[in-house]
Amino acid sequence: MRVFVDYDGTMTDHDTFDALVNEFAGAPAWRDLSAQLRSQTLTLRDALQAQAALLRCTFEEADAYVARATAIDPHFAPFAERCAREGVPVTILSSGLGPLIERALARNGLAHVPLIANSAVADREGWRMQFVDDSENGHDKAVAVRAAHDAGEYVVFIGDGISDFTAALEADRVFAKAGRSLERYLRKRMREFTTFESFAEIETALFG
Repeated sequence: MRVFVDYDGTMTDHDTFDALVNEFAGAPAWRDLSAQLRSQTLTLRDALQAQAALLRCTFEEADAYVARATAIDPHFAPFAERCAREGVPVTILSSGLGPLIERALARNGLAHVPLIANSAVADREGWRMQFVDDSENGHDKAVAVRAAHDAGEYVVFIGDGISDFTAALEADRVFAKAGRSLERYLRKRMREFTTFESFAEIETALFG
């Protein structure tokens, strides 16, 4: 078995990118981009780039705010430890900002958990995204899921949002955060999944 988990909104209580845009660019700018993303007039890749361009701060300033405004599920660390004891690899797959995620993981004693994420160049004139790949999401998480399948792994995927749709469809078992867009997407397509609110529930479901 191999576990892939989304970061923003899945491991955390709030989406890091959303929190940053709200703080440094204002709620109206964030609401406008969110509306365009929901109406599919923007791809996720374009929305992320547009969000990044609104940020005019350093990584250090952004990280200080993220540390105050968001929190990682306290049950994730025990979950990751249980996976390690059971010999189950865990990898974080994110369409968010790798440099900020790395700082958050280190603060929470989770720097050892592998991360594949987008990056960015922080600039006072607006940040510039550096994407993992050329997909519409900027990071096609399904690539990692398919590679694990090709290696003969049973794949568990844990997510909450738009960037998780394609990966969830490829996984053997899916956990979707309750009340989020991934849950609605899978329900609409009548795909099997398990809802969750904390990683303690996922640990129990997988290991008893």
